[in-house]
Amino acid sequence: MTGMRILLVGAGGVGGAFAAIAARRDFFETIVVADYDPDRAARAAAGDARFTAARVDASSATSVTELCREHRITHVMNAVDPVFDMPVFEGAFAAGADYLDMAMSLSRPHPETPYETTGVKLGDEQFAAAGAWEAAGRLALVGIGVEPGLSDVFARYAADHLFAEIDELGTRDGANLVVTDDDGNEIFAPSFSMWTTIEECLNPPVIWETERGWFTTPPFSEPEVFDFPEGIGPVECVNVEHEEVLLMPRWVDCKRATFKYGLGEELITILKVLHTLGLDRTEKVRVKGVDVSPRDVVAAVLPDPATVGPRMTGKTCAGLWVTGTGKDAQGNPTGPRSTYLYHVVDNAWTMAEYGHQCVVWQTAVNPVVALELLATGVWQGTGVLGPEAFDAVPFLDLLTAYGAPWGQREQ
Repeated sequence: MTGMRILLVGAGGVGGAFAAIAARRDFFETIVVADYDPDRAARAAAGDARFTAARVDASSATSVTELCREHRITHVMNAVDPVFDMPVFEGAFAAGADYLDMAMSLSRPHPETPYETTGVKLGDEQFAAAGAWEAAGRLALVGIGVEPGLSDVFARYAADHLFAEIDELGTRDGANLVVTDDDGNEIFAPSFSMWTTIEECLNPPVIWETERGWFTTPPFSEPEVFDFPEGIGPVECVNVEHEEVLLMPRWVDCKRATFKYGLGEELITILKVLHTLGLDRTEKVRVKGVDVSPRDVVAAVLPDPATVGPRMTGKTCAGLWVTGTGKDAQGNPTGPRSTYLYHVVDNAWTMAEYGHQCVVWQTAVNPVVALELLATGVWQGTGVLGPEAFDAVPFLDLLTAYGAPWGQREQ
């Protein structure tokens, strides 16, 4: 049997971290690191004989397919902004390769009632193709970053091992990260793609309830203060559109699923201003004879998330707060339970150990773990599946073996 041959599409912050983490593992035969910018691909591919660099146009399914065929690719790892999900997804399918991404296809708000009713939901376009992937015997594993991704693994683990009945699967994400300039002054510098941050924070957040199914609320709704572990402390979290809410109820029984993100007052204010000024728009406008997307301009003028690591301090936490009725080792109900399953990463550690900042590293480690489980046959499946469709224990064990242990706290 041929070894795993991976095409990594995107060599930015997360793609670069993915390459650095994978370089320490031996489950694959080769990784082709591809980016629109060949120099960036070459930098991420340097230093490991199993890596090669290539140029790819992620907006073109044909470009992805041709690269797959040229390098006999078995698995396409999508590490570009979710706006490119469908061409990369379709390009992998056309080439007969399996596919992984860390998000899902984009949503489109309901035209009349955006803050009550879902329109096109996150992942709808990919799930519409599930039958074709299944018929072809191919796997598309969607939402396998940290959030979505590890939080979805936690949902599977909670359902299988901790809870007899789940009331709410509440993803809660927060950090105490600070970025400073050369003089030590704190500056505004998002630790993740600003394009994606705008997309998920200004779209109508989605909630799942058994009685109503999926429905939406206004951005930044239902603020709550959540106390994050390992010294991060209390952070105000608000509803944000995110893939977990669209994934978890498909495989895990729960009465409610939510996603709340600790954005902080400054970022919320900035996002509201961008929206008011129309600078969150993706449709191009003509400026002095040039057509540009306002959102692309905003992302371009901010520091590249891949470069802020040396000037960043603090920790980031991704986790899932599960409430309901607990169970013992024999599966017997034990009464009310409230448990937070979490993963904390310190920027000082990821910078010293890998040379990548903690947010992109925490996102990238999970698809590497998933690919290793697929390579060894521990995880198997066909169709369009989320992380909840697989056994959580091998994943959590391997994540710990990678030097990134997870935690559990009773609330």
